[in-house]
Amino acid sequence: MRSDTVRTELSLELLVHGVGGTTPQTMLNDPRITRVCGDDTAGIYRRAGDADAERRSQEYGEGPVPDAYSWCNLTSGDGSRALWLLLLPFMVANLAHWMRPPVSRPGMDRAYDVLVRLLALSLTVLLVAAACEVAMDLVAWQCAGNAACAGGKSWLSFLAAGEPGRRIAAGAALPAGLTLLLWWLSRRTWYAYESQRPLPGPHPGEREGPDVTPLARRGFWYGRRLVARLRAAHTAAGLLTVAVALVVPPLERDTDVGGIRILAAVGWLLTGALAGLTVAVVAVTCGMGRSEHAPDEALDPRLARVMLGGTAAALLTAAGYACWHRPGWSAVGRLPSGEAFGWLALTQGLLLVALAGVAHLMHRSGGGRAELRGLGGPAVALLACSLGGVLTGGIAQRVADWLDRGATPGSGGVVAGPPVLLSWQASAIPVLLLVLAVVVVVRGRRLLRRTRALVPKVEADYPGEEYEPARSRQIALARARAELTDQAALFIGVVGGVAFLLGAGALAGAWLSGAVPGRAEAGAPGWVRTVAEAAQNLGSWLVGAGVVALIALGRRAYRDAGARRTVGILWDVGTFWPRAAHPFAPPCYAERAVPDLTWRMTTWTRAHRGRIILSGHSQGSVLAAAAVWQLDPATRARIALLTYGSPLGRLYGRWFPAYFGPPALTSLHVELHAWRNLWRRTDPIGGPVHLDEPGPPVDRAPLPDPAAYGRTEEHPLPAPLLTHFDYQADPAFAAERGALLGWLHRNTEGTLPVQGQGSGGRSSG
Repeated sequence: MRSDTVRTELSLELLVHGVGGTTPQTMLNDPRITRVCGDDTAGIYRRAGDADAERRSQEYGEGPVPDAYSWCNLTSGDGSRALWLLLLPFMVANLAHWMRPPVSRPGMDRAYDVLVRLLALSLTVLLVAAACEVAMDLVAWQCAGNAACAGGKSWLSFLAAGEPGRRIAAGAALPAGLTLLLWWLSRRTWYAYESQRPLPGPHPGEREGPDVTPLARRGFWYGRRLVARLRAAHTAAGLLTVAVALVVPPLERDTDVGGIRILAAVGWLLTGALAGLTVAVVAVTCGMGRSEHAPDEALDPRLARVMLGGTAAALLTAAGYACWHRPGWSAVGRLPSGEAFGWLALTQGLLLVALAGVAHLMHRSGGGRAELRGLGGPAVALLACSLGGVLTGGIAQRVADWLDRGATPGSGGVVAGPPVLLSWQASAIPVLLLVLAVVVVVRGRRLLRRTRALVPKVEADYPGEEYEPARSRQIALARARAELTDQAALFIGVVGGVAFLLGAGALAGAWLSGAVPGRAEAGAPGWVRTVAEAAQNLGSWLVGAGVVALIALGRRAYRDAGARRTVGILWDVGTFWPRAAHPFAPPCYAERAVPDLTWRMTTWTRAHRGRIILSGHSQGSVLAAAAVWQLDPATRARIALLTYGSPLGRLYGRWFPAYFGPPALTSLHVELHAWRNLWRRTDPIGGPVHLDEPGPPVDRAPLPDPAAYGRTEEHPLPAPLLTHFDYQADPAFAAERGALLGWLHRNTEGTLPVQGQGSGGRSSG
């Protein structure tokens, strides 16, 4: 009776691809496929000949039917995804939220959350301030008010005839429109990603404990409430930034000698209202964290309407105040609101220092393995701020050069140029690149030494061969390159430390000198001025070229699906995590993919009482693990996990220790029972999981790569180095899949309740 059941029950192999957007045809090795369920964005595919496999289960014996889950269009779908490149700093800031060290004290965890969210809020303000700088300062204030600049620019004629306040009010349409565009994009993706309901399951309290990862909580992949709340706060912050940029210049005029007192009083009242709204935005940003223990359906619509309505009214009032007629007012120099960039940089620096202190304390109290002694999150947050600064400075520098016909900012052109701080930050980029070059040279020399040291080990792995120096070096170099991944923390730490010091120096230089680096110290030796001017000019060119290259890449990705798929690789890695810190970041595809996988596995096993080999490659193995954590115990007992080229232990366990650390992966092994991991020494991404639990080990011995050193009867042509790809071509893949399926057949009889009867029981296997 038992053998009949085994013979007639169908088994599935559910394949989940990694980064790069592998097509279902490639995953199934068949051009004729059919979609079983899902849509064009993400779906389950099967070979056309297997479409009705459930009705012909007896024809398949004990072999699994392959299903392919394709999620590549979640990150590289239509052309509008190319616009996500401009959201790169937001994505990196959101990534820092999840890189916290594990800690058992909720107060420190809460402090980490708040600091990252405030940093993310400052990036929104920085982006909108950059748009204000371009549209309101460089174009409407400086160029439109200068006949030498506005001459020949017919598109500026409608601004040139107006008063300064009315010109900057017209220019405010660009940053206000940008803010509303970000709100619309966030809301649109929110409906498509965050609003995917998770699979109903047991009470969350059944799986609480110090070793249970938060990814197992029922509401982890359902962050619609927090994203909606943060979206309202960040939109309000953007509109407030525009309002402040509108109020400060006329208020400075009204409080000056000869100003209109009643207008000054109105300006101060408006300033007080803007300050109150700013406090409210900060309070909302800090006031609520993620609700992960259960899906949270509340959306706080009244809060969003009051916040957005209040800031919109303040913006309109500020525009009216700026447009009021002021006799004798003329545009001179830069807008005074441009000084906000210095205060933003100082605020970000203080927040980064505080975040580093909290992360260090969390690491000391929580212990465990974490890169950079728990400072990985602050280092990535610093990278987000640096990217934001480069984008801000690059856009402003390019626009200023274009308006001023290529003149160096601050060199006496027809426009004064962007704020001095942006020129100082640009001047620091050549220094940072020089440090990077030194680090790369040092790492390159170590790579060559490591390659030479690995040659004997490579030859020892292929005994009895006729060794060729070139072939041995080729394999040794591939292994040495793969090991560079494990040394990335030191590289990031050094670069991050240097970038922080350079940023602090740029801020100090801008505030102390009040001039661009090339003119900061008139009495300095000639060679100092020459070096400063060279750094300023080169830095200005580099940041501008970087922005132009980013826009060109986005334009190409918009038109070319192949380029869009390449850009999508960046989002595959960076948008796995929910938008817990920045609502304008590209959306989290896992909030669609993980529910897709859990719904598919649960409903299929209940309907057909079958078994599933969940097969995940690279980033697909991370999705697979996240989906398994969301399963109820009875369904999980009928699932076996096969991972290959997996970054679970090597990258996610080190950089996201609170979620994928050794305790979490150990609990996954204990709960799942059947899990095998394949890896190669030449793989720069995948690696062993390194779990020391009793029972069958998770990691198989490293697969040989190449499969043969030289020519053999089985490999008459030279075997290629596969590194991170083509794991399924290795005979070990089929062997491990068969062993896992055999384990499921032996240990899962009677573990699944009949459809419609609940699924709270735990497997006895």
